[in-house]
Amino acid sequence: MIDVVPQGALWLFWFALGGCIGSFLNVCIYRMPREESLIRPRSRCPHCRHPIAWHDNIPLFSWAALRGRCRHCGAPIHWRYPVVELLTASLTVAVLHRFGAGPLGWAYVAFVAALIAVSFIDLEFQIIPDEISLGGLALGVLLSALLPALHGTDARLIAAGRSVLGLLVGGGVLYLTGLAGDLIFRKESMGGGDVKLMAMAGSLLGWKAALTAFFLAPFLALLPGLYVLFFKRSHVIPYGPFLSLALVVSLFFGTDLLRTSGVEETVKLMWEYYGPVSQ
Repeated sequence: MIDVVPQGALWLFWFALGGCIGSFLNVCIYRMPREESLIRPRSRCPHCRHPIAWHDNIPLFSWAALRGRCRHCGAPIHWRYPVVELLTASLTVAVLHRFGAGPLGWAYVAFVAALIAVSFIDLEFQIIPDEISLGGLALGVLLSALLPALHGTDARLIAAGRSVLGLLVGGGVLYLTGLAGDLIFRKESMGGGDVKLMAMAGSLLGWKAALTAFFLAPFLALLPGLYVLFFKRSHVIPYGPFLSLALVVSLFFGTDLLRTSGVEETVKLMWEYYGPVSQ
């Protein structure tokens, strides 16, 4: 049936569905750090607390129709709401176009959605909720066993093993980096939430993608880090958004990046020397 649906109409449907996912992510971003229920009460204005009607809660469209202000009190609606909805909708289309609209594609959509929520929470609160990172880690191992294609195999047991290897490499390499930073700078240099996030990513994407993101993230954080250092006189920046961006890049282009950088061959040579590896 999908073959007879025009590609443009399919993309539009995915975009609208992604916008709805983004609307739910906005609820998560606002409520999870405040330890509020994601279900009750219904969506309301954070300023006047008035419940938001369904027609004022349509992703992107309602924000534009209301000109970015609450219908009841006139307070501005935070810029994050349309940005998260647009970003989630766009990435949903990109992921499904790249990986297909089957179980594999939707697993990656869920992963990217988790990264979006993590990024905006970390930007505002400098935390990464365990509900997302540890919950995503457990889900990553489970999905790997159910969808072994996530790890390039048809064998469920092998896929589960590669998932565990991925979470160990993803979380382990960041943990060791943070440990070295703690010894050098004599203070905490890497948050535990970042380590858990990388473990979650490794469980779903595998060790290669996790390593790619590990090496790419510092370059993405370099300019913002320099800005914070010189203009805000601070050494602290939320690292979760840069890890998340690196993981999205790795999801789409990880294999090519590893090949061109030579990292994959180096790791293979090291692991062939020290012992056999499943992947």
